[in-house]
Amino acid sequence: MTSFFVVIRLLSHRKWKKNCIFAGDFINIDMTKNLKLLMLSLLLCMGSTTRAKDYVLTSPDGRLTATLSNDGGLRLKVTRGAMTLVDVTDMGLDAMTTTIRSVKTTTVSEHIEAPFYRQRSFDAVARQMDVRLRGGFGLQVRAYNEGVAYRYYTTAKGETIVTDEATTFRFPDGAKAWLAYSTNDEKPFAMAFQNVYHATALNQAEHKPVFLPATVQVGSTKVTILESDLRSYPGMFLLPSGNTLKAVFARYPKSMGYYPWRGMSYVQETEDFIAKTTGPRTYPWRIMAVSDDDRQMPVNNLVYALAAPNRIGDTSWIRPGKVAWDWWNDWNLRGVDFVAGINTPTYLYYIDFAAKYHLPYVVLDEGWYDSSRGDLMHPIKDIDLQRLIEHGRQKGVGIVLWTVFNVLDEHLEEACTKYAAMGVKGFKIDFLDRNDQTAVEMAERLAKACAGHRLFVDFHGFYAPTGMSRTYPNILNYEGVFGMEECRWAKKDTDMPLYDVTFPFLRMMAGQVDFTPGAMRNGTRSNWVECYQNPVSMGTRCHQAACYVVHDTPFTMLCDTPTSYEREPDYTAFIASIPDEWDETRILLGELGKFIVTARRKGSTWYVAGQTNWDQRSLDLPLSFLSEGSYAVTMLTDGINANHNAEDYLFNKQTLRDGDTLQLKMASGGGFVLRLQTTDNKTQL
Repeated sequence: MTSFFVVIRLLSHRKWKKNCIFAGDFINIDMTKNLKLLMLSLLLCMGSTTRAKDYVLTSPDGRLTATLSNDGGLRLKVTRGAMTLVDVTDMGLDAMTTTIRSVKTTTVSEHIEAPFYRQRSFDAVARQMDVRLRGGFGLQVRAYNEGVAYRYYTTAKGETIVTDEATTFRFPDGAKAWLAYSTNDEKPFAMAFQNVYHATALNQAEHKPVFLPATVQVGSTKVTILESDLRSYPGMFLLPSGNTLKAVFARYPKSMGYYPWRGMSYVQETEDFIAKTTGPRTYPWRIMAVSDDDRQMPVNNLVYALAAPNRIGDTSWIRPGKVAWDWWNDWNLRGVDFVAGINTPTYLYYIDFAAKYHLPYVVLDEGWYDSSRGDLMHPIKDIDLQRLIEHGRQKGVGIVLWTVFNVLDEHLEEACTKYAAMGVKGFKIDFLDRNDQTAVEMAERLAKACAGHRLFVDFHGFYAPTGMSRTYPNILNYEGVFGMEECRWAKKDTDMPLYDVTFPFLRMMAGQVDFTPGAMRNGTRSNWVECYQNPVSMGTRCHQAACYVVHDTPFTMLCDTPTSYEREPDYTAFIASIPDEWDETRILLGELGKFIVTARRKGSTWYVAGQTNWDQRSLDLPLSFLSEGSYAVTMLTDGINANHNAEDYLFNKQTLRDGDTLQLKMASGGGFVLRLQTTDNKTQL
């Protein structure tokens, strides 16, 4: 007797299943007795099929269209008018079927409170398609005016093993891309998520993984791929090939090793799958943010909007603010009567400096405990931590402690309990350097535990934000940026000013950036020098000052040494006074890779800052964004000699009205900062 299995994957139409006599996907048929019946049944099934149906979703403003089809597999096409922006094919988790059982379309509208974000609150409105798939899986697609997003979910009980998530983003011919490649060719999923953006024709991009965000320009429109609500799942990388970007993921860790220095863990061996989960859940949102104007990019809110809401409750205890930082300036105090370094007298000086300029924090970076032993629970003998905390309390300055991710995780409850009781305000947590499922779970575990002890966190050595600061607002900042620290070891051909006016349009779409600005030694393109012990920034002093307005950064460093700031008290007082929380953010002028002008409002006072690449630039800045009235304007601008001496700057004051246009000049690698106060709300510099 001859038998065989016929495998049928049911397609989107219910009448396919209704008209077939087969009860399941796998049918065992005795060919000797049932050949005619088999042939007849197959013909009935084939005769009942029609062309796969398209399910169409439009954005609230009608400009974006997302079309979902199932013609042998799920496919999502995003179009604007007649132009295809991106075609997402090969969609799906390997654990799910792609048979559509039902589709329901609704409108999703949410007013989002956003503490410590780029604006206090905002509204997010989308059209949503909820697609129920066979086998307990589903797909949600949302079309916002700012882009299209989708995610999978499951209602199944028990364990789900995801071997892979197959997704290919296909773009039209002629697309241009801005991509940040992994910096580890041997182990591309193990690195710090810090690299410059490479501008390239997409079909000429290198065939190696890039980390998010990734931006592709189609015609005059830019599509940026991001993710949100990444929880208990690996983060997405993209692998360029021709006109496509294919999703790739770090495998689930099987065994871990430890580097002797810092006690930092790393993935030694991996499983043959990317994720394992239990019970019903949603998977991360895949976002295709759409921008017709570069000025829309730094203020795109989709990553934050799509993340899970606040899970820690009350946030009134969380205080954002600036921090006096030790590591970048190499503890280089001058003119003091003690040996500067990682010791109590040095940090007492930092605390006094912070108090003088109303900085709420001082961070004790690497070295306050023995990193080589991972001994987080005991400061080194030269650090009297309780004395520092008490001195800071008397001065109104909080202490923040640096640690390695897994070292804190291995002492989590013990460390949180001890240091919160001592009066520590938070942790700067460093060197995660991966985003596999267990790393993502660790990050959430740390944020949750710290919130339970009223400790905030700064995630350093970390992947780009995925909205977790909405879920855990005690996460005040993230690195995942090619920041100022690079200037300690950069080479002459490194182009920081170019990066500085590129990443706000790309990386900042994901959220906050721990760029660590504030350098007091500044170099022009011709005279910048590499110096690890006494580092120099690229670009002007005003370019550095502008970071405090241009960047989304509620917890940010003054990276240079206190004694350098004290030599220029007016400048230091000005940058220290720039707010760290904002009611509103706008991008007034700008073009990716060339320049940016950002305006942020706190109450009735506006701060406006600009930065340029190595090209000196003149701008006409209309003040039409201001409410009607007269404004006292404090101006910090590049000095007349800033092209020769990057440290040259000028303070100026004048009175302007809302209808005026201000003419501004930026030196090569330059910048500016304006403070505009209504004339009945003046403050002294």
